[in-house]
Amino acid sequence: MGRFNLFVYVFSLSVGIFFFSDLASAQLRQNYYANVCPNVENIVRNTVTQKFQQTFVTVPATIRLFFHDCMVQGCDASVIVASTPGNTAEKDHPDNLSLAGDGFDTVIKAKAAVDAVPSCRNKVSCADILAIATRDVIALAGGPSYAVELGRLDGLSSTSASVNLPKPSFNLNQLNSMFASKGLSQADLIALSAAHTVGFSHCDKFSNRIYNFSRQNPIDPTLDKQYAAQLKSMCPVNVDPRIAINMDPNTPRNFDNIYFQNLQQGKGLFTSDQVLFTDSRTKPTVNLWATNSQAFEKAFIEAITKMGRIGVKTGRNGNIRFDCGKFN
Repeated sequence: MGRFNLFVYVFSLSVGIFFFSDLASAQLRQNYYANVCPNVENIVRNTVTQKFQQTFVTVPATIRLFFHDCMVQGCDASVIVASTPGNTAEKDHPDNLSLAGDGFDTVIKAKAAVDAVPSCRNKVSCADILAIATRDVIALAGGPSYAVELGRLDGLSSTSASVNLPKPSFNLNQLNSMFASKGLSQADLIALSAAHTVGFSHCDKFSNRIYNFSRQNPIDPTLDKQYAAQLKSMCPVNVDPRIAINMDPNTPRNFDNIYFQNLQQGKGLFTSDQVLFTDSRTKPTVNLWATNSQAFEKAFIEAITKMGRIGVKTGRNGNIRFDCGKFN
């Protein structure tokens, strides 16, 4: 193949990939189910509210499930699929073993409620139900509500080998690289990181910051000293691995911009949180959103909407699962 022909081939291929991606996201729209299941969002919201009233864990569990789904092969509910004797699914990858069961339960119960309506049965994807439920738990925790784009199909594959998620130890370059590979900007990264304003973490995810950060500094010097002492008291050496602590030490049950104020005070739990303040490239945004909740909420809505467009399945690349936990 001549050099010019090779260039044309590669250029056409790259254009095709972006064109297909645009087509997939173009399928998404608000009120997608208006003609087949017009009340779907109310049905899901009622189920989510009931689950929220049972346990607050519903909030961080559902948000995290959506993030872990979208960042691996797109928003296609593949993270909900159970493993089989012949396949280890995404949910059994080590990075997903800490996903709280309440997130899965929220989607499964909402799917059952939707399918209980005859006109809606097998018409609404698990992927869309998860997207709606995520919006609803954020609003229930005091965060912004927003219109959800719908029209995703459920994925046809789920493998542990495909899982590649951001690590709590990542620096800004690593975070930016991973988010950029999904079409997300640095501003999107900062906004989505603020989901750590709710939820909890097991001690092993940050223990290196309070016990063996480096030879010169056993405790990460970017950590507030008093906060580090609190973490050590809650997570002593050889702590029970099931012990978990709040990620936001101030308002752990509110979806708010206090996350950014915590970073200003050296109270980001993960390295990947605190680096947003210590790195000069992201610090101005952290400072802005720490004092301007409206600006943060606007950016968060934009970021989570963009994340919801990642890897959307259409046509023969997906279907609507009868059971969110297994393929049809």
